[in-house]
Amino acid sequence: MKGQREYPGDVEHAGHGHIVSDLLHKFSRWYELHRERELLASLSDEALKDIGVSRADVEHESVRPFWDDPMHK
Repeated sequence: MKGQREYPGDVEHAGHGHIVSDLLHKFSRWYELHRERELLASLSDEALKDIGVSRADVEHESVRPFWDDPMHK
């Protein structure tokens, strides 16, 4: 519009919303992985047998760091 000026900083900050959104998605995914691993560890041996997972598999999965995402999401 007439009389409005665009400042160089305005263009520079335009991509920051995308970065923030990506970070929020990443943190959300890390929390989801943490919760899933906790839930898996809390299952009974019978429930694990039903889904075809051994207690050793659960132990291996539960010690993985929260940022270790096997799906790379």
